[in-house]
Amino acid sequence: MPEKGIGGDAIIREDAFAKINLALHVTGQRSDGYHLLEMLVTFARCGDRLDLAAAPSDAFVMSGRFCDTLKEDGGTNLVLKARDALRAAVLRAGGSAGPVRIHLQKNLPVASGIGGGSADAAAALRGLMRLWRTSLPEETLDEIAIGLGADVPMCLTSRPLIARGIGERIEEVGDMPAFAMVLANPLKGVSTPEVFRRLATKTNAPLETGIGPSWLDSLKGMRNDLEPPARALLPEIGEISAMLEAHGAAFVRMSGSGATCFGIFETAAAAENAARALHSKRPDWYFEATETLAGDGHGRT
Repeated sequence: MPEKGIGGDAIIREDAFAKINLALHVTGQRSDGYHLLEMLVTFARCGDRLDLAAAPSDAFVMSGRFCDTLKEDGGTNLVLKARDALRAAVLRAGGSAGPVRIHLQKNLPVASGIGGGSADAAAALRGLMRLWRTSLPEETLDEIAIGLGADVPMCLTSRPLIARGIGERIEEVGDMPAFAMVLANPLKGVSTPEVFRRLATKTNAPLETGIGPSWLDSLKGMRNDLEPPARALLPEIGEISAMLEAHGAAFVRMSGSGATCFGIFETAAAAENAARALHSKRPDWYFEATETLAGDGHGRT
């Protein structure tokens, strides 16, 4: 039986799916320092989770494997920034946005290149819109999302997509299949600013959007331009990639600015077997078997 908030309202639950950069091409840099990117992105069924309910006063609690790491960060959580920004917009529009208790279950490694904080913020926006029974113009919600971070608009969509610019220009990819996948992270941080600083070239070839008969062959023709500098900063990225390959991954790449890598497997069973074997070898690292979300126009593979 679902839990209840005040007034008997059921708790609103939102998944914050892990964001996977299947490809990331750095194509330039703006005068304000932001890098221009072209990314092929999908989302995995694993991730964080938010429970939201009406409450006498605002409250925020965390649980999960990586909640302590997040608490040590010291900054204001993006979930709270999302709550405050959305509430201000709702009130400006004449709506109601009462106190809310938010419980974040932090299952994904922090600052790991799979959009954890951005996915949490996007899930908070979706959940609060439902909880407060409100709607805002699409352009207002987009403005809130991009104000929270370049990855938040993508996570708000949470479907396979191509993103351009700094991540705000989004085109959904309806024919992307689901992939059986293992996510792997050595639980060591890599500095995103330092990764970008070490890029040898910041005006690289753009993403080729044409997908041939084989998605895997097409992915092999794409790149993550951030992977070489990230590997130089953190050798464990190369080590964990080799482990994925040795355990049967048909394709391996780093996601985002790292340090999470993903391996695509032929079947969900093969991914689960590989994750178990990898965990037994390195129980101090993070391994998760999962499946990505298919595009709206594509069934499961």
